[in-house]
Amino acid sequence: MPPLLIAHASGVRTLTLNRPDVLNSVTRELSRELQHALHEAAADDTVRAVLLTGAGRGFCAGQDLAEAMPAVGALPDLGDFVRETWNPVISAIRHLEKPVVCAVNGVAAGAGANLAFACDILFASSTATFVQSFAKIGAAPDSGGTFILPRLVGLHRATVMTMLAEKMSAEQAHAWGLVYQVVAPDLLVETAFATAARLATQPTRALGMIKRGFNHSLGVDLDEQLGYEEALQREAGRTADYAEGVRAFLEKRAPNFTGK
Repeated sequence: MPPLLIAHASGVRTLTLNRPDVLNSVTRELSRELQHALHEAAADDTVRAVLLTGAGRGFCAGQDLAEAMPAVGALPDLGDFVRETWNPVISAIRHLEKPVVCAVNGVAAGAGANLAFACDILFASSTATFVQSFAKIGAAPDSGGTFILPRLVGLHRATVMTMLAEKMSAEQAHAWGLVYQVVAPDLLVETAFATAARLATQPTRALGMIKRGFNHSLGVDLDEQLGYEEALQREAGRTADYAEGVRAFLEKRAPNFTGK
């Protein structure tokens, strides 16, 4: 059984974590497959949005701890797992200049939760749960958790989530701004796919620039970001989609964006 299922329709590349018997916990093999799929999606012009979800009753339980267990008497180098397994995936999602929609269908724990939070638009099943479970095993947050979480919910709430390591419902995650919409379980993938398909009809390069601009803003001051916006707008003005968008506006019709 392949650890990652890949499908393509309506300009959307759907990636499904496929280790349902272990709540889609991530091994090096699954990480390599996911990294490859994300890089392929970036290079394929027929892909204009990505949908990430999980098979079975869980989204992702984080690191496969059975694989990470050290030999008897040895201490593990967890940094190796982070460097090889998680950092490339989070980086690929954040630098993919196409929208990444996430459909959290069940438990999202530890790095699995941070994998979801790294995506651009997050839907959650009403039965989904989120937990920053690192402290429960004596570990520190990874997979962008110390970077992304405080920016999503603020320092205090991020500290509460990671230090107390309490399970959070989908509704609470929505109330805290972590989730875009909470959806009935049987409508989750359909709803998330519809949004991904809608995004696939939009000006792909402009959406990529939105993402690039937000990424850049996280480490600079206002004046530098204003200059960066100037450069992004200059690039946007040279795209075919900008020309089409302006023509459609002036002609009072719906635009036909091609992603170019």
